[in-house]
Amino acid sequence: MEEIIFLVEESDEGGYTAKGMGVSIYTEADTVEELKVAVKDAVHCHFDDNRPKLIRLHMVKEEVFAA
Repeated sequence: MEEIIFLVEESDEGGYTAKGMGVSIYTEADTVEELKVAVKDAVHCHFDDNRPKLIRLHMVKEEVFAA
């Protein structure tokens, strides 16, 4: 696997969540920088020797406003 993609969203409770696309990896953190470290650690734990070379964070920001 060359690359793994994570869907990153802001949490309702504050901070961020990251869900791996196509793999069972989920992690969360208070800041984006902390999330990057948590995602990297989770990927290293999930994969033994054949881990992806790239990690892509797909940041999703949802905005709701009155019409």
